Amino acid sequence: MCLALPMKVIRMEGTEGGTSALCESRNGIERMDTMLTGPLEPGQWILGFLGAAREVIDAERAAQVEDALVALESILHGDGSNEALIQTGFADLIDREPQLPEFLRPAAT
Repeated sequence: MCLALPMKVIRMEGTEGGTSALCESRNGIERMDTMLTGPLEPGQWILGFLGAAREVIDAERAAQVEDALVALESILHGDGSNEALIQTGFADLIDREPQLPEFLRPAAT
């Protein structure tokens, strides 16, 4: 399974407007390619995966993803009740119906 990590932009680097961003995550500081997102501002949050900024997100979504990652690590290491970890780490998914992406939804008639 591959997971994108929430990362906070420190600064853009490169030529005019920048082509990469220096970002900080739970794993330290990394340089991320910004071809998919375009220029970013310091303080913005992204989901980063394999050296690329994949999506711009807000601080609330970054916190949700971080909570889920902490819960997964805790479950993996056997730290605490799995049920409690799922309730806290995936609170945004509890009692929620799965949603089809827009492009898979039937056309309205």
